[in-house]
Amino acid sequence: MPFFLADPLPAPGPGHLGGAEGRHAATVRRMRAGERLVLTDGRGTWAAAEVRGVSGQGVDLLVGAHRTTAAPTVRVTLVQALPKGERSDLVVDLATEAGVDALVPWAAQRCVARWVGDKAVKGAEKWRTVAREAAKQSRRTFVPTVAAPVGSAAVAELIRAADLALVLHEAATHSLPAVELPAAGELVLIVGPEGGISPEELELFTAEGAVATRLGPEVLRTSTAAAVALGALGALTDRWGSTS
Repeated sequence: MPFFLADPLPAPGPGHLGGAEGRHAATVRRMRAGERLVLTDGRGTWAAAEVRGVSGQGVDLLVGAHRTTAAPTVRVTLVQALPKGERSDLVVDLATEAGVDALVPWAAQRCVARWVGDKAVKGAEKWRTVAREAAKQSRRTFVPTVAAPVGSAAVAELIRAADLALVLHEAATHSLPAVELPAAGELVLIVGPEGGISPEELELFTAEGAVATRLGPEVLRTSTAAAVALGALGALTDRWGSTS
């Protein structure tokens, strides 16, 4: 069943999906009476619904009982150095499909892309749009949050507050399977830019308690490293088995 975002979620019984999501269901997905879909508020609550009628402005529904998806016991925040060009959207799309819980755009020293002024606001909003669409496509009831862009000092604060922070680095001596991962809590995953994390940034983050780690013998692009790491974390923790 296709997923649509509805916040607030309509109460069980007769309801209506309007706005951009309703128009998409009616005119793009061409939903018809008798077909079923899923509504979610993007925060873990969802309901199946049956289409009862269609108009150009939305769909009339019979909404079923509300259900709640359990959040992962290990919550992953991705601190992603700003990629250049179209790879920026690819990072968010892949990370969302792989299950990331929150995204923090990071203006690293070696970033080619620079988000300044209005570009920072528009860039973060674009990431939110990509995250919403990727969450629906991958049938997630949780839509990742996207923070405003931050600098390295703010990343250091995130590390201090986390139960574990991992810095992906090609020269790290520890591979991810060798790292002792928490059974629950907050995990921060840091991915550097195309030019790599600078020695100063690596020193700052490890001084705050982050663990430098590598995924394997290959060096991955900044646009794909997070998705690969999230897949590994899904298998090494109970993230892939704790939700329903």
